[in-house]
Amino acid sequence: MKRTDLRNIAIIAHVDHGKTTLVDGLLKQSGIFRENEEVQDCVMDSNDLERERGITILAKNTAVSYNGIKINIVDTPGHADFSGEVERILSMVDGAILLVDSAEGVMAQTKYVLRKALEKGLRPIVIINKMDRQDARPAEVLDEILELFIDLGADDDQLDFPVLYAVGRDGWSSLEPHEKGEDLQPLFQKIVEHVPVPEGDNEGPLQFMITTLDYDNYVGRIAVGRIHQGKVRTGQQVSVCKIDGTVAKGKAQQIFTYQGLSRIATEEATVGDIIAITGLSDINIGETISDPENPAPLPVMKIDEPTLQMTFQTNTSPFAGKDGDFITSRHLRSRLYKELEKNVALRVSDTEDPDVFLVSGRGELHLSVLIETMRREGYELAVSKPQVIMHRDEAGTLLEPIEDLIIDVPEEYMGVVMEKLGTRRAEMTNMNPSGSGQVRIEFTIPARGLIGYRTEFLTDTKGFGVMHHLFRGYEAHRGDIPGRSKGAAVAIEQGTATLYAMGYLQERVNFIIEPGADVYVGMIVGENAREQDMEINVTKTKHLTNMRNSGSEGAISLKTPMRLSLEDALEWIDEDELVEVTPKNIRLRKKILDPHVRARMAKDKNMATKKGK
Repeated sequence: MKRTDLRNIAIIAHVDHGKTTLVDGLLKQSGIFRENEEVQDCVMDSNDLERERGITILAKNTAVSYNGIKINIVDTPGHADFSGEVERILSMVDGAILLVDSAEGVMAQTKYVLRKALEKGLRPIVIINKMDRQDARPAEVLDEILELFIDLGADDDQLDFPVLYAVGRDGWSSLEPHEKGEDLQPLFQKIVEHVPVPEGDNEGPLQFMITTLDYDNYVGRIAVGRIHQGKVRTGQQVSVCKIDGTVAKGKAQQIFTYQGLSRIATEEATVGDIIAITGLSDINIGETISDPENPAPLPVMKIDEPTLQMTFQTNTSPFAGKDGDFITSRHLRSRLYKELEKNVALRVSDTEDPDVFLVSGRGELHLSVLIETMRREGYELAVSKPQVIMHRDEAGTLLEPIEDLIIDVPEEYMGVVMEKLGTRRAEMTNMNPSGSGQVRIEFTIPARGLIGYRTEFLTDTKGFGVMHHLFRGYEAHRGDIPGRSKGAAVAIEQGTATLYAMGYLQERVNFIIEPGADVYVGMIVGENAREQDMEINVTKTKHLTNMRNSGSEGAISLKTPMRLSLEDALEWIDEDELVEVTPKNIRLRKKILDPHVRARMAKDKNMATKKGK
């Protein structure tokens, strides 16, 4: 059976190349919204974090109509840290739109998402977007794209890709780079012409792969995916082919298709339809909903393994419980294991300590989004410095994750960037001028060499540098990498930080707190100018006498403190430190708060090191 009335397509691209904005245009021009309806930009980014960060984190389904043909569109994340989302979605579609910025060209995640699409056998439509940029270079970018297709082993059909030029924000596309289009009709037409129609046995046993899970307070868990074979009706008895090989029985209570941003109830769905099914409680991503009498599971999806891990633990600071609603290890464990139901690229395991859990993910962004989501839900927790996951091959050689790193930087900052990356065991693979005094440098670098580098990179390039990286694979360990070059300034008194104390310490300390902040013993309040940690009292007040008053020494001018985001904090901390995360605060602290215990342990460690020598 061929569904000539249907097309299923994913939009793939590097971060910030305009996927979500293009979907906005397709929705608006398909007549989904009323003429007087006010529609916000990036309407598909419904998650608060997505709007704040300007990136897509969760894959979204929508559908539009064009000349009587339904087009199911999936907007996918562009960042490789969300590879689980990308891989699942590509198993649902028959075609893909590859979006590339007309000035930036092929970037790290462009390679990643295109490789995944080609591996699935998809034939992409290429759109060179943001043609209104002053530095647009469509001819060179098209050459880069063609070279990338060849490098990734595209077959003849995949190499015969159509090319369009567009400004997604303004809602137009054209077939020629020098022509400004009027609307997105050329793109709609190419989708209908180029994307294969869904095919399958309409009369065979039902095969519906669960690729996404949603939840509703009224109907419970919702399975989202595509019907690969057969059909399903409202109220039909089904079987669920579990990942462990067992089969469970259930009933499809309701069936929904997509139209615009809404789910529409339907009585029946068939081959090629992307639908949502309710009524099945014990279901997981990667499982197959099938015929109750003749279960026919689909192959289990393979997801890239995690490359980074860190510990999540209960908050044990003196301020624990002041901000959050969920503070116990039971709360924390339940939330982390619940996340596994929909976050397929994540791994969670218990440790010997019942209050500490080992969490593994695809990268810092992948893990930091989870932490940020949890704090907004009312959780308090403490997390450790991210560590890369090492492996050994059959010969016993230690292997580590290696990343491809692409840097765009003004020429004047090339020297300091290359020097810093050299100490982090990076190896340069390519360097090309990219116009306007900019240069693009490509490296391979150990994943551990990137931890803590982004903030340093932005400082070294005065904020003008741009960096992107992508997991390359596991290679031989490249040797030691120096740790943080500056020590921590650690509070030795609990109380309120004073302007008086901080003013006299600021020559030696770059503070991360402001006067009036509550501090506790063992809390990190700033960065020492030297390599060693420094213990300080930021709660000290001026002693008053009959001869002096609080204002007699003049106003103290305090430098603006460093403002660390969650990602900054995770990059900055050392192995003996934690980030304390609550709904209202992000604090840095030592794992061991007591300064006497820390001193004793440091002394024992030094003695052990001397004996070892």
